[in-house]
Amino acid sequence: MKLISTSAAFAMAAACALAAGSPAIAGNPMVGGAAMYPTKTIVQNAVNSKDHTTLVAAVKAAGLVDTLSGPGPFTVFAPTNAAFGKLPAGTVDTLVMPENKDQLTRILTYHVVAGRLTAASIAAQIRAGHGTATFTTVEGEPLTARMQGKWLVLTDAKGGMSRVTTADVMQSNGVIHVVDTVLMP
Repeated sequence: MKLISTSAAFAMAAACALAAGSPAIAGNPMVGGAAMYPTKTIVQNAVNSKDHTTLVAAVKAAGLVDTLSGPGPFTVFAPTNAAFGKLPAGTVDTLVMPENKDQLTRILTYHVVAGRLTAASIAAQIRAGHGTATFTTVEGEPLTARMQGKWLVLTDAKGGMSRVTTADVMQSNGVIHVVDTVLMP
């Protein structure tokens, strides 16, 4: 029996746990009942997910469609409709109003990190950081990642936590990791 180091075991467990959340049909992960194709952009895939209609509407209201359709690469931690539903009543309706575009843009860009961060690369950075990794979001503030059991957990600037429920949804211009709570800068 070959023994592996704790850090190697951690990296393998983290990568496997993150990837395990992505059921696939014909090699394409399913998100919100739709296959996600690696040949399509973040926006092209997101519009097909019934679990991300609120996110898509918010991206449109913030004027970020062209940006997230661009070459990137981007890593997007994509909140589901249920994640937006955890916000206080009326929050989403208020955020998508034209006069709140700057605030909405801050929140949405806080869910984006420049580059293509796969589950394996996040796990490697967590291992290198002795249990945590900090990423600077496109919004400019830090987002911290760590493992909590089998879950990758993100901690936002306000101390709120969100976990990745589906990892490594590859896109032509980046990668999406589905999250269960909206992150706040």
